[in-house]
Amino acid sequence: MTDSGTAVSTIRPWRVALIGNPNTGKSTLFNALSGLRVRTGNYPGVTVEQRIGRVVWGGREVDLVDLPGTYSLAPRSPDEMVAVQVLTGVSGEPAPDLVICICNAAALERNLYLATQVLES
Repeated sequence: MTDSGTAVSTIRPWRVALIGNPNTGKSTLFNALSGLRVRTGNYPGVTVEQRIGRVVWGGREVDLVDLPGTYSLAPRSPDEMVAVQVLTGVSGEPAPDLVICICNAAALERNLYLATQVLES
């Protein structure tokens, strides 16, 4: 309880990560869900670091994490490394409670490669 008599939640927010290949719409979905306006573009490499937006979903706080695009969990660039570190909890923050893998139906085979790696990790 606070001094004003209201209850203080000790439940930590759920951590939900948005992962996917570059240029699949992760940041666009992040903006729509969080109400924030992170930069987007119709070319890969716009997001180079994680972005976090707190939302309330079903009465529960959720930290929505927008990640740089990656083709696999074997990173080849610093921005891909950010995505892998967040997923594994190496970034110094807790690993996500839920991972949403955003896929581009026009390149499904390539996108499902990452989705399969995420499922197996």
